[in-house]
Amino acid sequence: MAKMYYEKDCDLNYLNGKKIAIIGYGSQGHAHALNLKDSGCEVCVGLRPGSKSAAAAQAAGLTVKTVPEAAQWGDIVMMLINDEAQAEVYKKDIAPYMTEGKALAFAHGFNIRYQQIVPPAGVDVFMAAPKGPGHTVRSQYVAGKGVPCLVAVEQDATGKAYQIALAYIAGIGGARAGVMETTFHDETETDLFGEQAVLCGGVVDLMRCGFETLVEAGYEPENAYFECIHEMKLIIDLINKGGVAAMNYSISDTAEYGEYVSGPRVLPYEETKKNMKAVLSDIQDGTFAGKWIAENKNGRTFFNSKRAQLKKHQMEIVGAELRKNMIWGGDSDLDSASN
Repeated sequence: MAKMYYEKDCDLNYLNGKKIAIIGYGSQGHAHALNLKDSGCEVCVGLRPGSKSAAAAQAAGLTVKTVPEAAQWGDIVMMLINDEAQAEVYKKDIAPYMTEGKALAFAHGFNIRYQQIVPPAGVDVFMAAPKGPGHTVRSQYVAGKGVPCLVAVEQDATGKAYQIALAYIAGIGGARAGVMETTFHDETETDLFGEQAVLCGGVVDLMRCGFETLVEAGYEPENAYFECIHEMKLIIDLINKGGVAAMNYSISDTAEYGEYVSGPRVLPYEETKKNMKAVLSDIQDGTFAGKWIAENKNGRTFFNSKRAQLKKHQMEIVGAELRKNMIWGGDSDLDSASN
């Protein structure tokens, strides 16, 4: 069973006298920087020249430096720019300043797991990974709550890496909700698998297939959107609150019966599991990482074409129109992708 930590196990004093450099001010970056600042920590934000985020960070009362300046200044350097950009930025702007006794931190293990970043022996390397988007990390902290986090230590050069990692997580509010111990290896592989097979790849394709099936059968696209896409959140919210059994209790018996008889027809269990194992194998042996690294080096042709194709899909067009008239239309909580 995974080991869990809570506020009583975390001592914020391990951050006393330590300067924390947050590299990036996007989805996670703004939340980490602001939460740590509000927890009384000394924080700066490291941004690349011309970053659109500089003004927002300064307006929030944060000190902004260039990435090399931040890396040189910080005792803890937290990498919160996109995975695909981290290795180049690290090698050019951060590695020269990772001197003995410092700590290099991550919110996802990709670059350590696939050795795109190889820190020097004298520095601590830890992970503080909230299991939620940045705007939630911030809003929950402001509300006096927190988002559950993962903690991992890849390299304990100082003998205090775990204490520093837990203190950092307490500083962003994660210890209020609970901290689960893991490894860079396990976090990376399970995170990539969950995203690809279930949360993003699996769910999006399932919703798209359902939408297309109804529209092609002659039903109104708006109906198809509500039934196959909009209601997904309602179902997931029920599962989050009480598990699948609680969701089944809340829906009609007709819906629950349909779950049992039709779910296996749509996703044949053995065939689906076989395909999922193939996805996991590609993650474990580095095949996926190699493809993603190559995609970024070669101009993202496939990635950009898929993104453009999705933008033109009828479910996206219909959904955008419907959301304009919903109570939560224009929700500003969506995370910015800027760093």
